[in-house]
Amino acid sequence: MDDMRADRLIAALLLLQGRGRVTARELAEELEVSVGTARRDLEALSAAGIPVYPQPGRHGGWSLVGGARTDLTGLTAPEAQALFLLVGPAAAVSDEAKAALRKLVRALPSTFRSTATAAARSTIIDPARWGDRVTERPPMVELLQRAIVQNRKVRIVYSSPSAPRSERTIDPWGLVDKDEVWYLVAGTPRGRRTFRLDRILDAEQAEDSFERPDDFDLATAWDEIVGEMEERRSATWAAVLIPSRFVPILRDHFGQHCHVEEDHDDGRSRVRLGSPTPLDIARNLAGWGADVEVLEPLEVRAELHRIGSELAARYPPPGMLEP
Repeated sequence: MDDMRADRLIAALLLLQGRGRVTARELAEELEVSVGTARRDLEALSAAGIPVYPQPGRHGGWSLVGGARTDLTGLTAPEAQALFLLVGPAAAVSDEAKAALRKLVRALPSTFRSTATAAARSTIIDPARWGDRVTERPPMVELLQRAIVQNRKVRIVYSSPSAPRSERTIDPWGLVDKDEVWYLVAGTPRGRRTFRLDRILDAEQAEDSFERPDDFDLATAWDEIVGEMEERRSATWAAVLIPSRFVPILRDHFGQHCHVEEDHDDGRSRVRLGSPTPLDIARNLAGWGADVEVLEPLEVRAELHRIGSELAARYPPPGMLEP
């Protein structure tokens, strides 16, 4: 049996487990196949010994009878929500997980499907990091996930470089795990905003509910946010020469804003580095001394010269130091 056929038969069985009875046409619509193919799949399940039987008549169809229904339909609402909070984020980076998620939704009782789907869509994973990393999962992830699924507002205390401490009430729309750095995409009176969870000092779910915009999709919104952030983070690009053995260190620091353009015969590599400003690049390269040669732009070279002059003035040679 080919993989596609096996995948369809599993999906058909899960759908029967969720609904108890389906018609060949309903199954064809769910699996996006012809009615004839759906009917043959149902017949194949029956021939394999699974108690799937056709029922003639106006209200007939194919039924899964006896004790063949699984414990999936015995899940409680909180259990279904917990399951989809776990599986949902993986669907953003895995086609297999996405297919499994679709089958699980079909197998759930209809009363749980909307909540389970909301849970699955509450969080996505973005594996590409921005050069920094937080090793501990923020403690308020579970609280925010519950608020997202239940459409409840959240009161947060937030600290950032531009605002040391502020209190605000927000509409939590979705969470993003960007290589262990967590972000909350939320609605505010000033429009959509993004908050780093490690900068949320306190969070509390409010009693008030909110309505998520009809056209909001977390994956689409995150793509837009990443695009805007990348534009700000890479406003300045510099070309540098560095011993090739040090390239992994640069890449670890600059993340995806570090690109090797060419490897030279002298053991050095030409690398392109991106940061918001020339000063940001110069500060990160100053400690490398003569191991790094900045080829361009002149603004980064000028910042390195200024930093070097300041250091030379502050720290004269030992023989020139006052006792």
